[in-house]
Amino acid sequence: MDHTAHRHQHAHPARGASWRTAARATLHCLTGCALGEVLGMVIGTAAGLHNAATVVLSLALAFVFGYALTMRGVLRAGLPLPQALKVALAADTVSIAVMELIDNTVMVGVPGAMDAGLTQTLFWLTLTASLTAAFALTTPVNRWMITRGRGHAVAHRHH
Repeated sequence: MDHTAHRHQHAHPARGASWRTAARATLHCLTGCALGEVLGMVIGTAAGLHNAATVVLSLALAFVFGYALTMRGVLRAGLPLPQALKVALAADTVSIAVMELIDNTVMVGVPGAMDAGLTQTLFWLTLTASLTAAFALTTPVNRWMITRGRGHAVAHRHH
């Protein structure tokens, strides 16, 4: 199938990207981030890791899962692995970084949340609130980037 016309259609920045488009891009990013973030927090908390080690683990896993979700889609579209990695890095790095900054700041900032056990409501409520805040504050960033042909707009050129 010839994707030349489809690619050309997205060659210029998407002026005035809608909030809906930005929210979808952020939800895509949140999915990967949340998988990594939750897994990292659960592993770190269950293993009794220091808070800093738990945050680093969560951060690393959020990037891995976030990039993996994007790569899955562009690999399916036929891009070779090295090109798919470049697309994922261009599409997701800023979004994941902003999201992780926000949700880890909330997790660390709520007294006792990082020390709460996995069976404690404080841990799960704070984690939910941190991811909700990350979504709300990252959506405008993604809209700004998509409007300029960056961020998730890069990945959509290959679908």
